[in-house]
Amino acid sequence: MAHKKGQGSTKNGRDSNPQFRGIKLYGGEVAKAGAIIVRQCGTRWKPGYLVHQGKDDTLMALAAGTVRFRGSHVDIIPADPSVPAYAAVGSSR
Repeated sequence: MAHKKGQGSTKNGRDSNPQFRGIKLYGGEVAKAGAIIVRQCGTRWKPGYLVHQGKDDTLMALAAGTVRFRGSHVDIIPADPSVPAYAAVGSSR
């Protein structure tokens, strides 16, 4: 019998923590101010109206309202009537 404990392979035993990326709030859902909408690697989704982009490309709501995906941009349609609503160029709003 061996008198020393066998050594396992040093090439094993590493694992990284999950990043939990993806869309957290989908279109039509209500977001509170400061809520994370998308956690992403790179800028697949770009910040639109009332949306802030963090240094790790996370998109966050600047005001309470409804999430809207517009092409590659993410907007917040504000719930507070005192905040002006987004009006795209050429729209009838």
